[in-house]
Amino acid sequence: MLNSTDLRINAERLWQDFQALSLIGATVDGQGVHRPALGPAHLEARRWFAQRVQHSGLELRIDSAGNHSGRLECAPAGAPTLLLGSHLDSVPNGGRYDGALGVLAALEVLRVVQKAGLRLPYHLEAIDFTDEEGTLVGLLGSAAFAGALNVEELRSPRGGREMLEAGLARAGLTEDGLLQAVRDPRTLAGYLELHIEQGPRLLNAGVSIGVVSAIVGICSYKVEFMGRADHAGTTPMQVRRDAGLGASAFSLAVRRVVMEQFPDCVANIGQLAYTPGAYNIVPERASLALELRAPEADSFARLEAALLEQARLAAQEHGLGLETHFLGLHQPTPMSPVAQRAIARAAAELGLSAMPLVSGAGHDAQSLAAICPAGMLFIPSQGGASHSPREFSLWEDCVNGANVLLQAATGYAKK
Repeated sequence: MLNSTDLRINAERLWQDFQALSLIGATVDGQGVHRPALGPAHLEARRWFAQRVQHSGLELRIDSAGNHSGRLECAPAGAPTLLLGSHLDSVPNGGRYDGALGVLAALEVLRVVQKAGLRLPYHLEAIDFTDEEGTLVGLLGSAAFAGALNVEELRSPRGGREMLEAGLARAGLTEDGLLQAVRDPRTLAGYLELHIEQGPRLLNAGVSIGVVSAIVGICSYKVEFMGRADHAGTTPMQVRRDAGLGASAFSLAVRRVVMEQFPDCVANIGQLAYTPGAYNIVPERASLALELRAPEADSFARLEAALLEQARLAAQEHGLGLETHFLGLHQPTPMSPVAQRAIARAAAELGLSAMPLVSGAGHDAQSLAAICPAGMLFIPSQGGASHSPREFSLWEDCVNGANVLLQAATGYAKK
């Protein structure tokens, strides 16, 4: 009788898939990919994935949120499904590994189990979730899948209504469909996701596998300082109401407060726009995109309050108006102990070193954790680079991670 612990992924087949997918939306230098959600390259990647699923003899499923999956029936009728997956969309000019490796490894796990004729107490499904990166909404497909998507997020998406509407039209999706894509939690055994770490901790520690214990909470705001437009050459400096000064003071305060008071948290201002935006006009309005992340609910709430207070103080100091627009929130999310044990056990059985890690990035596992046991495993990222064409992981580490996913998936039900 076949022992599932003897199974290994087909490294060459996985490599060929990885190389083929990396060509879709490849950046000019050939090192990264540009596949924003529901853009032309992303839709091409999804067509490629669908073809690979069907070519493998798996059942192709596409739900009303556009989530694509391959399904393998390997359990008695009525048994629950263990989901494996990630996402194929990328940030603009991103890396080849983020998300894509998890989807391809999930597909490879199903093919190995299929060829082995292995029977499990659950079915397997390799899934590619829509818009994990937040080009449109953020965790869009997995939130819809988990029943966590709401109408307000669609009315005021972080990428803007026009971009959301255009993306849905290109993909043949509707807002009603997004809200109807909920999967019954009773049909799910759990969710496992392989991902590159996107940081240097595993590399620095010389450890092969990260067992994710929790995913940080992420909150985003649009912060706007309102001043007065004046002639930049004739208006004395001391009487200006320069919205840019408020934005600059706030940016510096964000860094100072986080580093001094919240050492386990991070914050980022990723966009800054001045209006009217001319060399010879004092800025009347300055708009910033603020994002903050924290591993625990308590520190998350305190960080949010502290940074909004800094915005108020910056506006007050420079005689400016202030508007803050809340754009979205994902609470810090612990990973399932069951999933963590399955991943750690799989790493040990393969003779790979492992350590617990908190994920500093958001992932689809956040959404799934609300409806089933969810877990993640990380592999080392060379240089800690991510969301950049510099993103790179050794292929040996990718294969190790895929084999851990395989062993965790086939041994998930072990006590």
